[in-house]
Formats: sequence, C-alpha cells, structure tokens
Amino acid sequence: MAPSPSPRGPRPGAQSEAGSGACGRLDHDSMSWVRALESEGETYEDACARLHALLLKVARREIARRRGRHNVTGPELDDLAHQAAADALLAIVRKIRQFRGESRFTTWAFTFVMLEVSGKLGRHFWRNPGIALESEDWDQLPDRLGPDPPVEAEARELLAGLRRAVDDTLTEHQRRIFVALVVNGVPLDALVARLGTNRNAVHKTMFDARRRLRERLVVLGHLDAEGTRPR
Repeated sequence: MAPSPSPRGPRPGAQSEAGSGACGRLDHDSMSWVRALESEGETYEDACARLHALLLKVARREIARRRGRHNVTGPELDDLAHQAAADALLAIVRKIRQFRGESRFTTWAFTFVMLEVSGKLGRHFWRNPGIALESEDWDQLPDRLGPDPPVEAEARELLAGLRRAVDDTLTEHQRRIFVALVVNGVPLDALVARLGTNRNAVHKTMFDARRRLRERLVVLGHLDAEGTRPR
C-alpha cells in the first residue's frame, strides 16, 4: 500500500487552481488523475497506490541507468528507488494545485521522481566518496580520457596547457566545477547535491568554462580555430 501523503490536496468542493482553471484543457487521463488525487477514501488511496507504482518503476529504471557513476548496487539500489518514489508522491499530492495541464499529468509527475533520484544519488555519493571536492587528481585524467599510446605524449602536452588555462582563465566557481566533473570524475548529481544548486546551473557554468578554455587553448597553440589539435 502506498503511503498516505500529507498534507493532502484540496478537499472535495474546494476550488483548486487545477480543478478550476486548468481542468478545462486537460486530457482525459490527466483529468482522471487530478480528480482522484483531490478526492477522499478509496478513490484517493487507489490513485496514490497506482501513481506510486508508476513512480517506483521510473525511479528503478533511472537509478539503474546511473548506478555505474554512483556505485549503488543490491538492496541499496531498490531502497533508494522506494525512497525517491515515496518522496515524489508526497510532493505531487502537495503540489497538485500547481498542475496546469501544459503536459500530460504523468509527464509532470515523473519530473518529481527524477529530481528525487538525482538528489538521493548525489547525497549517497558523499557518504563514502573516496574523494574530497577540494582535491585535484590531474595525474589520473589521461587514463580517464583513455588516449591511445601513440598520442600519449601529445595528450600530456595538451593536458599541461589545459591545466594552465584552468588556473589562468576560469573564475573560482568555474574552476571548482570543471575540476570536480572533468578532473576528479565527480558525478553531476553528487556535485549538484554538494553545492546546493541545480543541474541547469552546473551545465551553464560548464558551458561557459569550456568556451573560455577552448579560446585560451587556441591562443596557446594547443588547438586550432575549430577546436581540434593542429596538424
């Protein structure tokens, strides 16, 4: 039986935003979900159970997809999936009034469980990460990138230029994120959890950092104008 979320959605007869403004444009399936989650008794409990089952399926699939980067295995994997599904269900019921019908209800609901998976995997990583966020493991970067032996010397020359560019070109915030993701191999979810930010903000920082590094490496002669190694 799925947990009974609290606080609940609006009581029957209450004019919720979803029930008044949005329901006129909802598809039939989304309308059914909203009405069931705003109801009472068996209808409400059945909707929670069905939605929890869907959320658990998504959570299990997403955790399994990412587990190679987070070292989550065995019973712990399923436990994290159950936690993510339960917390997502609570959030959905609390925020049912915010559903505007701009997508299908299940699409909207699945974003909650995806966010829960990201947060829980990120926090899990730092329980026993084997690495500090402030550390730098530049010596392991060539092995992580996997250059072929014939180009190892070129790779190390490029790496030296990259390290200088990181020190000279990036802001402290850009440097911290670049080193964590690229040099130390910290999973994105773990970095987001540690910094208390979101994935979009980290992606934007990395985009800006890579652009500045590419420009610097072109100036230093390590890359040509197209961003590839000069012949």
